[in-house]
Amino acid sequence: MSGASRLREQLCRLSRSMFTRGLTFGATGNLSVRVDEGWLMTPTGVSMGELEPDQLALLDDAGQHVAGPTPTKESFLHLAMYAERPRARAVVHLHSTHSVAVSCMDGIDEADVLPPLTAYYVMRVGRLPLVPYFPPGDLDLARAVREMASRHHAVLLANHGPVVCGASLEDAVYATEELEETAKLFLLLRGTPTRPLTAAQVECLRERFPTSA
Repeated sequence: MSGASRLREQLCRLSRSMFTRGLTFGATGNLSVRVDEGWLMTPTGVSMGELEPDQLALLDDAGQHVAGPTPTKESFLHLAMYAERPRARAVVHLHSTHSVAVSCMDGIDEADVLPPLTAYYVMRVGRLPLVPYFPPGDLDLARAVREMASRHHAVLLANHGPVVCGASLEDAVYATEELEETAKLFLLLRGTPTRPLTAAQVECLRERFPTSA
């Protein structure tokens, strides 16, 4: 099996896994991975729980659709991340429930939405800025994501959901899952005295485990 074929299989396997575990629903959510020709992306209007390897769209290195079904309507979010993070090999965008819930809250820190509740959140996600709300498909959203992507490999779109890149498809998926679980913890702990990691503990983790994408 060629490298591209393995990536197709892996992308579909991880998509189905996330759908089965309730991290996405209906035909929402999209993934992409970098290949020699450009990018493989999930198609528009197809459930991530039903993806097959031959259903993926291929975009060239200029972001133009060249083969397969029509790519996700949110392909511009993926391309914005790749443009600013040349080491990124994959991007995940979900409308996962707990992350979206946090993105709708009033009074959160827009520069860093979630507190450092666990070491693994700091290691996989780090700082998470909030991108202001734009209607779906608005190209101003791509510009806003691109501005933040130069400094962050994960962002949260207001009233929408996370966009996360990684050095591999698995890295991007695992970071997205860590973000969602931390959002769930954050909501569960609301109103309860909590003990997040200290600034010194966070800095130690960032020095020991720098992001690879």
